[in-house]
Parts: sequence; C-alpha cells; structure tokens
Amino acid sequence: MSKKSQVKTLQNRLTKSAGRKAVISREDVIHAAFSLVGPNRSVSSLSLREIARSAHIAPNSFYRHFKDMDELTLAMIALAGRSLNQLLGEARRRVSKDKSVVVTSIEAFMDMLESEERLLHLLLREGSVGSDRYRNAVEQFLTHFEDELCLDLIRLMKASNQQIMYPHLVSKAITRLVFAQGGYILDRPKKEHPMIKEDLIKMVRMILIGGVAK
Repeated sequence: MSKKSQVKTLQNRLTKSAGRKAVISREDVIHAAFSLVGPNRSVSSLSLREIARSAHIAPNSFYRHFKDMDELTLAMIALAGRSLNQLLGEARRRVSKDKSVVVTSIEAFMDMLESEERLLHLLLREGSVGSDRYRNAVEQFLTHFEDELCLDLIRLMKASNQQIMYPHLVSKAITRLVFAQGGYILDRPKKEHPMIKEDLIKMVRMILIGGVAK
C-alpha cells in the first residue's frame, strides 16, 4: 500500500455518520478525540463532554471504554506512534535509485504531519508540553524509532561497503532533529513547508555524512 493510500485509510477512520450510533467502540471514541485536537490545541484541553459529543454518545458511556481521560490520551499516543511507525516502515521499503531512505522517510513524515487526521500533532505536542506520563509514553515511541533507524543504517552502510560510527547516536540525532523540526513546522504557514522539508533533508544528510567512518 502506498503512503498516500495509507494516509487516506487513516483519514477515513475519522469519518463518522451524523447522529448517535447504536454501538460505539473504543476506537470510535479515540478517533472522535483526534478530530478535536490540532496544531493549536492539545488533548489536555479537551473535556470528557466534548469528546462524548463528538463521538455521539452520552458522557456516561465514555466510562465503558476508558476509566479516565489519561487512559484515553495514552491510547491516542499509542495509535499515533503505531501509525507513524507503519508509514516510516513503508517509506524505508520504497527506497530506490531515485529516492534515498532520507527522502522517502521525511516525505512520509511530512505527509502525516499535513494530514487531516492529526495523529502526529499529538505526538509532537504531548512529547513537549504534556504531563510526565504522556512525555514518557512518547519517549518510548521515539526510542523505538531510533532503534529501527539504527538497524536500517547499519544494513544500508553494509550494502554500500561503508561503516557508520556510533550508529545509535546517529539515529538518535536524526530522530530528535526531525521531531524538533516537526514541532516547528506546526507553527509555520503551509507555504513554507516545502522549503523547510528541503532544509531538513539536507540537515539529515549532513548528520549521515559526519557519521561515516573515514
């Protein structure tokens, strides 16, 4: 499945029919909450009643799926992390002679950042301004991304008969840079995104060049 198809599939999950549904799933509540967050709104600002209204359920029905708002937020972070990992994994598998792993991965990151589903917005916001519990949950996903990237770097360098020094530090530098830039991009006009993306690709390549053993 292409990255655009994946993003579209993720977006379609948020499309809900009007009116109160007879049966509401845990996933329905999660996606209803995602429809309310955005670049300028953190999940911590949402109320239970607001989420229930978006999900077309009575407020008391919320507790059939989550014991409190913290549990809901952690479930949202988990969904966002899994979705981003899925898109980045697909991007790494699309590497070709025309597009490097750097370009395909950052394009996938930007696609998710600009999608209407706002999954990545949650990771970026809660990872920087959320509670200790939320930041720890995001940190776990970042560490996972770093481990996956580290393995990819080792594999790609071996394929090109090169060696990378301290691959885990290189993967950590790239991951932290991209996520920091993601938070910056959220606050910038969309017309600036292409230029920021090109700069980000150059910065990641500079990190990789600096990490190659001479």
